[in-house]
Amino acid sequence: MEFTYEMPTKVYLGKDAVIKNKSEFAKHGQKALIVTGRNSAKKTGALDDVARALLEMNITYVVFDEVEENPCTKTIERAASFGKKEKIDFIIGIGGGSPLDASKAIGIMIYNPELTEETLFNNKVMDSIPILAVPTTSGTGSETTPYAILTDHSNQTKRNLGQRVFCKAAFLDAKYTELTPYPITMSTALDAMTHLVEGYLNTNSHLLSDMLAEKGLVLWGECIPQLLKGELDLEIREKLMLTSSVAGMVIASTGTSLPHGMGYPLTYFKGVPHGLANAVLFKAYLKSFKNRNKVERIFKLLGLDSEETFNAFLTRSIHLDLVVTVNEIEEWSHAMCSNAAKLKNHPEDVAYQDIYNIYFDSLSLQKE
Repeated sequence: MEFTYEMPTKVYLGKDAVIKNKSEFAKHGQKALIVTGRNSAKKTGALDDVARALLEMNITYVVFDEVEENPCTKTIERAASFGKKEKIDFIIGIGGGSPLDASKAIGIMIYNPELTEETLFNNKVMDSIPILAVPTTSGTGSETTPYAILTDHSNQTKRNLGQRVFCKAAFLDAKYTELTPYPITMSTALDAMTHLVEGYLNTNSHLLSDMLAEKGLVLWGECIPQLLKGELDLEIREKLMLTSSVAGMVIASTGTSLPHGMGYPLTYFKGVPHGLANAVLFKAYLKSFKNRNKVERIFKLLGLDSEETFNAFLTRSIHLDLVVTVNEIEEWSHAMCSNAAKLKNHPEDVAYQDIYNIYFDSLSLQKE
């Protein structure tokens, strides 16, 4: 047996995690850049909590609150310029995956001031200034992964920055998710589930990643009845937040696989939320496996009696008013066949026709 596992993020879970563990901020400098979207950090109370913690630790801060959903490289460059001008020491990302991923990319650009929007994606290994995370959704697990997924308009896709930037610390407080609308809660929950499954059914999976994935799937399965009913009390929300972080730990070691790579065009070209873009492909993705041992175990771990029950859950959970053309499926399938990083993570041989069939069987076709 041989594997490598790394997850250096310190995780604080529980009510008032930010305030109770405010001394963590002082370990990283005397001036912080808070990176967030325009509204959620304020509405959830997360921004107020972080501001209070910083004030009590005599740390000054500035705020960049212009991160859009699926942040683009131009936003990253603008935020990095602001951070450099303000001479900040570290970054606190508050929000869902977009602000957290953006924070990592901004940290890279501040630490490496020669970088520009055009040179941000390169193969050189680069460091970042310290990043801390306060997630307000339960799906991406960005607080425990080294990845930063950005929108690259020059290539018309979403793509990983290609660096390994782990947050120094993450503060998980489920109260920040209480105001999350049900559709976003479901979409982000599905994202966490896809992380667990894609990490479990992965070329890079190993004993420790499988242990995490299996426990994550059990926890996630315990949330299924409440997700279907829309009855999401604080206990369930905390379980979803923990599951999201555990799923992040899984893919930090294994990476994601086919659905993530195939879902990017649905998000970029069709505006489908990331979690739904992955999950809508899952029936056909799981059906495509020739070796059924781990696939069948997934349904048991989720507390479901069969693949049919799992598929019925997905049908009830995913509502997309989306039609695509055969030409679009062909283009996306060819693009996926050139995505070597995702293809190598799939444990079975996969060809163009396999990719095409997953798209074709998952999406409604527009008559041409």
